[in-house]
Amino acid sequence: MFELDVRSRKPIYEQLVEKLKQLIINDVLKEDEKLPSVRELAQQLTINPNTIQKAYRELESQGYIYSLKGKGSFVHPSGKVNNEEELKKVREELKKLFAEAIYLGVSSEEIAALLREVEGGQEND
Repeated sequence: MFELDVRSRKPIYEQLVEKLKQLIINDVLKEDEKLPSVRELAQQLTINPNTIQKAYRELESQGYIYSLKGKGSFVHPSGKVNNEEELKKVREELKKLFAEAIYLGVSSEEIAALLREVEGGQEND
């Protein structure tokens, strides 16, 4: 599925959250698709099941996945992700990145082109 960098300073569960988000955002993992069980993924990645559980809980709190008791975790339908707190964090992060890009000389036209590129990538998946 993917690899994690055990030597990274970033905690493994955060890396896992990021990787799974990317797979969901890029439509590699489809709406309502079942995620690997905690035990399966822990064996696959050779990491502690508690780490997987923590990542799944974080993804669920952010609205990327949902769990059904006894059935597992599934990708949340994208139209229904409505987490104001997470959106606020993303907006703040974008503001910081835009400010840094502008400071480094990136034009607003280049930023707009990058946005169109990302939007185009979402449609073509």
